[in-house]
Amino acid sequence: MSAADLEVETTARLDFEVWSTTATLVVTDAAALATAGARLREVLAEVDATCSRFRDDSEINRLLRRPGHPVGLSPTLNDALGHALRAASATGGLVDPTVAAAVVAVGYDRDIADVLDRALTGTLPLGSDLGPAAPGAGCVHHDQHAATVIVPAGVGLDLGATAKAFAADRAATAIANRVGGGVLVGLGGDIAVAGTAPVGGWRISVADDHRLPGTAYQTVAIESGGLATSSIMTRRWPTARGWRHHLIDPRTGDNPDPYWRTASVAAATCVDANAAATAAIILGAAAPTWLAERGLPALLVDIDGRITTVAGWPAAAEH
Repeated sequence: MSAADLEVETTARLDFEVWSTTATLVVTDAAALATAGARLREVLAEVDATCSRFRDDSEINRLLRRPGHPVGLSPTLNDALGHALRAASATGGLVDPTVAAAVVAVGYDRDIADVLDRALTGTLPLGSDLGPAAPGAGCVHHDQHAATVIVPAGVGLDLGATAKAFAADRAATAIANRVGGGVLVGLGGDIAVAGTAPVGGWRISVADDHRLPGTAYQTVAIESGGLATSSIMTRRWPTARGWRHHLIDPRTGDNPDPYWRTASVAAATCVDANAAATAAIILGAAAPTWLAERGLPALLVDIDGRITTVAGWPAAAEH
């Protein structure tokens, strides 16, 4: 998913690479772009320093070195962990931050760019057929009011399912508060908007991979909240046992059976949208009913390119 060209003369846009994806910033006040861009980079740096599984010095990795003990949290990690645990609750455990061991087991043990570089050298990860099932978010004792957490021994945390969407929400709100006007922040398939939308809303193209031109299924418009796409077509890599990808079913510790290749969802926040889109990929055939029961507009594309729309999402032409 990506921000499409906006038909607003005063709109200004900035794109740059971060976290092996593309960050997109669009503001309705062109004069505010430099200030907005600086604030976006600040937020991304904060989230990376606190939440990254790939940095030995990140706050989340430091706290995991003190299992079974209460650890104080920075405001950013306290908020990010709270969102991750609420996503686990809202999805009935289909999106769960305790999947870290399973994610590593399928070969995602470093940044995706490094995983792919390793594949190019011929040193493929084993990519187990079945990682450990997630212990479950209930074993993580998080007191958000006190900003502390206790993580049991042997439990890892991976906020990958929510941290990027959390960063998009956090950045969009922070930028709108600083510069006013309307703001769109996109981080790969995770898009959050804040402030006053342009006339006609923010026009966003929906695709399997936002980096590939001409592959969009359709363009939709939103005026608030977030829109997220989860896909098994990106962040995928070869292993000694075949292709694997970054989405894990916490119930099995393995990639879900390939039913949907892409799920796009609109919700009140980007975190909510991303959690629902990820849950849809994991649920497979049960996803349309699950999304409809929650009133979440969604576009689902199955492995063969057939499209299903849910809860008022506009119809799209099949590829």
